[in-house]
Amino acid sequence: MSSIHMTHDQLATRAVPAGLAPLLAAGAGFSVAAIYYSQPLLPDLARSLQAGEGAIGAVPMLTQLGYAAGILLLAPLGDRYDRRRVMLVKAGLLALALLASALAPGMAVLLAASLFVGLTATLAQDFVPAAVSLAPEHQRGKAVGAVMTGLLLGILLSRVVSGLVTQALGWRAMFGLAAASLVLLAVAVYWRVPSFPAATRLGYGQLLRSMAGLWRQHPPLRRAALAQGLLGLGFSAFWSTLAVMLHARFDLGSGAAGAFGLAGAAGALAAQLAGRLADRRGPRRVAVLGAGVAALAYALMLGMDWLPVSGQLLLLVLSAIGFDFGFQSALIAHQSTVYGLDAAARSRLNAMLITAMFAGMAAGSVLGAFAYAHWGWPAIAAIGVVSSALAALWRWRA
Repeated sequence: MSSIHMTHDQLATRAVPAGLAPLLAAGAGFSVAAIYYSQPLLPDLARSLQAGEGAIGAVPMLTQLGYAAGILLLAPLGDRYDRRRVMLVKAGLLALALLASALAPGMAVLLAASLFVGLTATLAQDFVPAAVSLAPEHQRGKAVGAVMTGLLLGILLSRVVSGLVTQALGWRAMFGLAAASLVLLAVAVYWRVPSFPAATRLGYGQLLRSMAGLWRQHPPLRRAALAQGLLGLGFSAFWSTLAVMLHARFDLGSGAAGAFGLAGAAGALAAQLAGRLADRRGPRRVAVLGAGVAALAYALMLGMDWLPVSGQLLLLVLSAIGFDFGFQSALIAHQSTVYGLDAAARSRLNAMLITAMFAGMAAGSVLGAFAYAHWGWPAIAAIGVVSSALAALWRWRA
């Protein structure tokens, strides 16, 4: 009920209550899905709002930029305030941003709403530390894996649901239904999620500045952040150039590139498996294993030119499944690592880890485009091999 309140000691010893883990996983999934709903709708949005390619392309860009900024600027609030209250406020604001998107009369309102959707969709990152706080230490990896499964499924299914709903009811209905889902989520959080005592009394400015101190204080955080950033570099180099390569080499359209996103199902499977394995064997071993699997998957693509067309496509699918599995496994392991460093700073620690991952992904997009333009697809595979191997070596030597 809404009156539930738990002390730090109670949170440290109690397992996640029955039925609450699925709610936290679903909350992460519905929240992060808000970032991706617009991507399949861009042609419909352009026709409806009479927008050019440049303007309509700014919709997903602003959403992603908003999310990256929100991770750094808003995710740490979970340490300063009752995390349940932060969830409720963000859920309400995200619902309003999605409703503004549904009612947008023109591009100016839609672009502003898209930026706000990204900022408030960082609600997804509040559910993971909540689950960790409720789980006993020996089940921390399992808790992270369970919630991350929901988050990854939200990413995977959001584009599919968005396309189907838009085809049947129109894009405004899609955003409206998304807003309604966040209202229902807020109601469920209000009634089922317990209150969390504030972990620190630092002011907002001090809270942000404290992250520099945490970065210096915890070498495991730096190692995890660098390794995940390296993995993000190869991951983004692949996905940012895949559509161009499929069109140039196989004359396939954007629909085929989107279908490769189903490889994200491997990431959802990896989340549960990696979380349990991290509890049993330690997160460092899982991180090394995940990075190694990713490096091997990228290496397979170096042999594409020796195969017939059907074999090349099959190899691409298998490689995408492999490195997605490795990437997500390493992420779960790294989150398990940083959440164990300081119970009073979990939101800030996660914010720095995810920010490092986004920085690596941004660098991968730029490097991937440059490498593909000059040396073709083998260069993309090589970037993935080198970045993943470096991540594995970095974690193995730690």
